[in-house]
Amino acid sequence: MPSEREKMVSGEMYDPEDADLRDAHRRARRLADEYNRAIIDDEDRALELLTELFGSTGENPYIEPDLRCDYGFNIHVGDEFFANANCVFLDVCPIEFGDDCMLGPAVQVYTATHPVDAEERTAGLEYGKPVTVGDRAWIGGNAVLNPGVTIGDGVVIGSGAVVTEDVPDDVMVAGNPAEIVKEL
Repeated sequence: MPSEREKMVSGEMYDPEDADLRDAHRRARRLADEYNRAIIDDEDRALELLTELFGSTGENPYIEPDLRCDYGFNIHVGDEFFANANCVFLDVCPIEFGDDCMLGPAVQVYTATHPVDAEERTAGLEYGKPVTVGDRAWIGGNAVLNPGVTIGDGVVIGSGAVVTEDVPDDVMVAGNPAEIVKEL
């Protein structure tokens, strides 16, 4: 029988109150808090912490404080990843960024979601859907990537956009919900 962590990562309904998941969440909070302090004075230590927190990192990742995430181990970033201040990654399922991605301040990436049915939702179970971002994407400040979206290569997401559907390569999207406003 799969563990609650295995169910969570695979997108099945899981119990977020599971002891292993609560411990993993506390670990992520501790590492993120330590990262947020270390990046100010000790970039080498901050990189060690980011490598310990995230599932994988490419060359030269950099995240301005404050970084927030649920578990960290589901976050994978490519080479030259940059995230500005106050980004949030709800990583109950994998979040994958390609190479040369840039995030503006307060970008929020959600994989966590809840049942629409009120009885199911109030029973306390959750599930998630992975988010994937291709190479050379630029995500403007305060943008939100909702569970299950895939963002193509070379995409620009305008500030404040709420992405609810997949975005093809080489376009700019903006608005709520985000729509293609320009081909690049």
